[in-house]
Amino acid sequence: MKQISSIQGYHAHVYFDAARLELAKNLCESAVAQFAVQMGRVHERCVGPHPMWSCQLAASPAQFAELLPWLALNRGSLIVFAHPETGNDLKDHRDHGIWLGIGFDLDLSIFS
Repeated sequence: MKQISSIQGYHAHVYFDAARLELAKNLCESAVAQFAVQMGRVHERCVGPHPMWSCQLAASPAQFAELLPWLALNRGSLIVFAHPETGNDLKDHRDHGIWLGIGFDLDLSIFS
């Protein structure tokens, strides 16, 4: 069984479409301002295993403990997929993911 100490950090992927682009940018920028997490690029296309446009927030375990409840309450109509970073990308995305809102199938073939 994985120990919590093997988690180096977390990623929270905020999913959006063209109609929710500004909402997603504002949410991510607010998270950066409030929690000092790192914000990745705002992808207006599907990237990696993600089935929708997305923006990634990278957080330490301590930051994530505050970020996740905040995202749950402030995401509005946006969907968020979060996962730990343990060094095993497949398991992190397939087995350890956390969904806020409806979940989607990820394209896990990139981890083969």
